[in-house]
Amino acid sequence: MPGPRRSVLVLLVAVTAALVLPTLAHAQTSEAKVSVAGPTTPYLPNAVNEPALAIDANHPNVLAGGGNDLVDSAPCNGSSCDLTPDIGISGIYFSLNEGASWTQPTYTGLTARSGTPQLGPIHTLPWYYENGMSSHGDPALAFGPRPNANGTFSWANGSRLYYANLAFPIPGRAPFTGASAAAVSRTDNVAAAAAGDKSTWMAPVIVTRQNAALLSDKEDIWADNAASSRFFGNVYVCNTAFRSVGGPPEPIMLSASGDGGSTWRQRQLTSATSSAQSGGRQGCAVRTDSTGVVYVVWEGTAGGRSVFYLARSFDGGSNFEQPRPVANVVDVGLPDPVSGRIVFDGLAGTRTDSFPSLDIANGAPTGTGATNTLVLTWPDAQAGLNHEQALVQTSTNQGLSWSTPVNATQGADRPDNPAVAISPTGSDLYLVYNAYLQPFQTTTANPRRMQGVVRHANLSAAGAVGAWSTLHRGAVGDARGTTRTLNREAVYDYNYAAATRTYGAAVWMDVRNAADCPAVDAYRQSLIDGTPITPPAPLTDCPAQFGNEDIYGGTYSDPTP
Repeated sequence: MPGPRRSVLVLLVAVTAALVLPTLAHAQTSEAKVSVAGPTTPYLPNAVNEPALAIDANHPNVLAGGGNDLVDSAPCNGSSCDLTPDIGISGIYFSLNEGASWTQPTYTGLTARSGTPQLGPIHTLPWYYENGMSSHGDPALAFGPRPNANGTFSWANGSRLYYANLAFPIPGRAPFTGASAAAVSRTDNVAAAAAGDKSTWMAPVIVTRQNAALLSDKEDIWADNAASSRFFGNVYVCNTAFRSVGGPPEPIMLSASGDGGSTWRQRQLTSATSSAQSGGRQGCAVRTDSTGVVYVVWEGTAGGRSVFYLARSFDGGSNFEQPRPVANVVDVGLPDPVSGRIVFDGLAGTRTDSFPSLDIANGAPTGTGATNTLVLTWPDAQAGLNHEQALVQTSTNQGLSWSTPVNATQGADRPDNPAVAISPTGSDLYLVYNAYLQPFQTTTANPRRMQGVVRHANLSAAGAVGAWSTLHRGAVGDARGTTRTLNREAVYDYNYAAATRTYGAAVWMDVRNAADCPAVDAYRQSLIDGTPITPPAPLTDCPAQFGNEDIYGGTYSDPTP
């Protein structure tokens, strides 16, 4: 059942040279659909996952979101339900009223929603097709100050939105070498971008140094948004660089820009070697504190077990300390012989990982009141299968030492894909996760019920996490009703949270509108049993709303101001 409804505060919207918005009244609601342009039918265009979120610290009524959105893709062709080649999937969403409602703008580009690729209306990032690429998801967004003509950053110049995602080259166009690159799109006029003005977006910039064998993956972006920082306005992108198209070696990379995202310099933070001892590396997160220290966290291996590593830079990302472990991790999920992935809810199920979510109380937008407390969360299986936890730990001394992790989960929830945000003054934590309500399933016979959950805790000046309370529980759905190439479900790899001085916001993957398909269940079961049957054709063999996966979000006033 839904938790208590909490209204968001009504704020006066700041007026700057770059953004002029009216005063807005806020809906008295604790959630809203974010991916509003997606159709309810058919699959593929009705599917979206991996939501991301950013709040403009200088205009906290303004939010931007992203997701892996198949809204422009072609419907399934028989049993073939793979992504449509060269069609962008990086969805873009805006809220100008603190998340009370959302818009998904319409631009022009390459679309296949009618079944055939053609130029037409799109609901994903613009200017990729025109530049020989397709936007290919793994979204990460950040707001920072806009530079003036002399390159000086100030909030008085307005705000700049950065949207990082993967880019795939369109065959024959050769915009870069390699299988995928990390690219960044930018706009200085969110109101116009939200209204569908394509011209307000700058052409995407390739961030990563590419070579023919490189697959860049799982990037994160952050803009130094505290005016007290000596590197105020710098932008940072971290990513994993797979140097053999999807496999090892795989170093963590950090790219930095001091000119508003036009040019980038890149640093390698780890060795490239991947072995039984060093393991792999994946799932980075990057943030800055009020003085401009850069923190990068990722999952790796030490002593044969999973850990989170932390690397810090004190000179704007030019040089980094030696990475060191800051958390021990027991990865969630089990190997799935059907998909070859690690899955959370059951065989042929939802892909999972134990990647970190990081945030810092940096006092944005001014730096005033910053505690520079760091907070980390991740899904952990130290208590065993079906007893997973969303662990949270904090540091009040720039990551040198950390509190004992605490479990932020409500009741018997099995939490996956948790994300955490800390208020700029370090007093409040907001956490979101997908709660699975049943044990791990070895068959596809039973529903796999899940819902989005948002929680809150106060934080002491010493970094001690107080009691957790639930702000919201979303509607329950059946994860079996989602799909990815028919042999597995499509709820993965992360949710997202952000916070201001007065409220927290979250976005999560939501399956309330997804219809289970018995024909797909039977097909997946045949794969589990090792006796494959003919795959079904979803458009004729399944309910119309099969595959219908959405992004929902909510904003929640500080319950203990």
